[in-house]
Amino acid sequence: MTINPLIDFFILQGVPLDTIVLLLMLPIVATLMAFFRQIVGIKAFGIYTPSIVTFAFLAFDPKGIKYGIVLFFSVIITGMLSRILLKRFRLLYLPRVALTLTIVALTTLGILVLGGSFNRTGLASVSIFPLLIMITLVEKFVATQIEKGDKTAIILAFETLIISLAGYAVVRYHVLIELIIAHPWVVLLTIPVNLWLGKWTGLRITEYLRFRKIFNQS
Repeated sequence: MTINPLIDFFILQGVPLDTIVLLLMLPIVATLMAFFRQIVGIKAFGIYTPSIVTFAFLAFDPKGIKYGIVLFFSVIITGMLSRILLKRFRLLYLPRVALTLTIVALTTLGILVLGGSFNRTGLASVSIFPLLIMITLVEKFVATQIEKGDKTAIILAFETLIISLAGYAVVRYHVLIELIIAHPWVVLLTIPVNLWLGKWTGLRITEYLRFRKIFNQS
């Protein structure tokens, strides 16, 4: 594998190669999320949330992406049930979110213990980094539930999962990793791409699908 002199310099300064690659991948992942939003029309929970979920999925390796998906759905389901449970108490927003995070954290701990009891050591030994990301995801979900309703929150959660998995596939693509290590300047290409996306005024793909009958008639 060819290593660019600049990357080699960073490594000599004590920066781990994995950290360098992840930081250089972040603009690419964020640009991918912007593409899904502007061109495809998948909203998700903004750009930041699916981006960090992407890297949380990456942290599950080599344990398997399946554990990441399990925890993602566990957090969302627990968040929904917690909101229903706490709704009768008529609490203010921040205390309600704090209680929801408490319930989600305890539920996640229970899932890890359950995974260990069934000899799912990959699930039981997940590091704290992806767990915290998954747990804090519930705040975004609950806020969307309150503002836009349960249906919209569930749709956005699924969209977040879809584009996070797409980002995970990109970050795991070994050809792209080797390209970045050999030519880190290619990350700068995300700048003109985002400038182009920022000027986009056309219809999104989902809008073409939504209004296809009207287009066919015209």
